Amino acid sequence: MIPINTRNGPRPGLKAVALKYEMNSAAPRVTGQGEGYVAQAILDKAAEMGIPTKVEPELVEFLMQVKLNDVIPPALYAAVAEVLAWAYKVDQSVQKSPDE
Repeated sequence: MIPINTRNGPRPGLKAVALKYEMNSAAPRVTGQGEGYVAQAILDKAAEMGIPTKVEPELVEFLMQVKLNDVIPPALYAAVAEVLAWAYKVDQSVQKSPDE
């Protein structure tokens, strides 16, 4: 799950989308999306699980139009790939021990 949101902090207008990519799947899926309290719950769950989040307001607006559990459309592949690459890089840097 990679949450992407529109703002830093719980403010009016907060939106968040959670994506999940599984090996051998055609594309990432939208596994969660919401505004306000639902968006904050998505972000809180990600923080609880140690999942990095990224602020990408324009991308969130497009992803909010995708139905829950649907794969993302090809037009968003490049933008979502950038977010997934960022999350992977962040995850790798967190997993490295100080001795490496």
